[in-house]
Amino acid sequence: MAYIRVFNHYVHTPYLLLSLVEALILVGSLYAGISIRLPEEPIDLSNLGDPFYAKATLFAFIMLSCTLAIGVYQSRFREGFSGVAIRTVVAYCLLGASALTVIYYVIPPLYVGRGVLSISIFVSIFFVLLLRFGFFSLVDITRLQRRVLILGSGKKAQDTLELLEASIEKGGFQIVGCLPCGPGEIQVSKDKVIQPMGSIYKVVESLAIDEVLVALDERRRSEGGEFPLDDLLDCKLTGVKVTDAIEFHERETGKIELTLLQPSWMVFSSGFKFSQIRDFFKRIFDITICLILLVFALPAMLLTALLVYLDDGAPVLFKQVRVGLNGKEFTLYKFRSMRKDAEKDGAQWAKKNDSRVTRVGNFIRNTRLDELPQIYNVLRGDMSFVGPRPERPEFVGDLASQIPYFEERHRVKPGLMGWAQLKYPYGASVEDAAQKLRYDLYYTKNHSLILDILIVIQTVEVVLLGKGVR
Repeated sequence: MAYIRVFNHYVHTPYLLLSLVEALILVGSLYAGISIRLPEEPIDLSNLGDPFYAKATLFAFIMLSCTLAIGVYQSRFREGFSGVAIRTVVAYCLLGASALTVIYYVIPPLYVGRGVLSISIFVSIFFVLLLRFGFFSLVDITRLQRRVLILGSGKKAQDTLELLEASIEKGGFQIVGCLPCGPGEIQVSKDKVIQPMGSIYKVVESLAIDEVLVALDERRRSEGGEFPLDDLLDCKLTGVKVTDAIEFHERETGKIELTLLQPSWMVFSSGFKFSQIRDFFKRIFDITICLILLVFALPAMLLTALLVYLDDGAPVLFKQVRVGLNGKEFTLYKFRSMRKDAEKDGAQWAKKNDSRVTRVGNFIRNTRLDELPQIYNVLRGDMSFVGPRPERPEFVGDLASQIPYFEERHRVKPGLMGWAQLKYPYGASVEDAAQKLRYDLYYTKNHSLILDILIVIQTVEVVLLGKGVR
């Protein structure tokens, strides 16, 4: 499965093409709704000034955004096509219809009528699900997957193999096996070892390999092994992609694997770059989103404050010191969800079904209402709307001593929502922190305005389904 990079973020080309075809279906569905509900309404598709173009484009954009927000494509790997179908119905009938209703109220000229909207939604669901069923059936055919050969059979190859086989979103490639290269102990299982048959290029050619994943142990040099430069160049010059293990893992899983990470890679890889223009637009994005959110969330915030006060008295707000950009500490604000004496014995990780959480606190945690005061932190500039979640200084020192590269997550501003929150459940241990760091490093390396927008849209699924709450 081929891919392209859009503002440093990897996007699988077939899914991009699927989205474009879906967009055309959605545009056509609105026109179908108009033709069925309002047959007397003149429609001129050849006229680019047709007012229905804007309405159809808006309909397609909102429905595609809701599809992304509710995690439709990812659900295929976890729940199968039934999950895709259910989430599509929820995305279109609940999220999409609600979003369009608000837009129609704010911008009346875009209104299409309840009848047209209802018909368009049902038509789009039928044809989009038909398209997705055909698409997923096609990409599941093994011969359409990229055939990947792991070069190496030692510890690094074994680690790489285990990490990739554990990924639930590996539908785009098939690991053919591991090819030993030079002296050294074979650590991968025998059924994964491919017997050498001449040069590496001959193996690649005979097995119809599309990509070679280089996972050679560094100890080969001390044992007299040499890097197979000529063979790998032969592969590259005939169109076979040659990729380092950590780059392959980053591309396919959306995280940077710590066990494969080397300091020099962080310095010389594309990414981890400063951009004044990007930071400027990110700040504009933060302020704009926060002000819009504040307008809609203010009534909920006032009600939340009242409920917290009635349930457990004052104070309503909870202040806590967190670590921000470049290790600078700042005061974070949240609605108080725990008892006043929750930390009388010192700082501690939150637990599942934590007894310190109040009745109202449990509700506002599940709905993420407790996070809304952090809008103030974003407007102040202590945080960004999107970024790694800020940790407490009591935990940072301990985590940094146990987890390599943990301090590197502070190279960007912490955020109200983040890439790690989308990809990994709530972290409440050193191991959880290490897992989330893999995603935080991916964001730190590749963050852009486009990735921020993608995270904001997909966070809707996290909030609606109450993922990662403790």
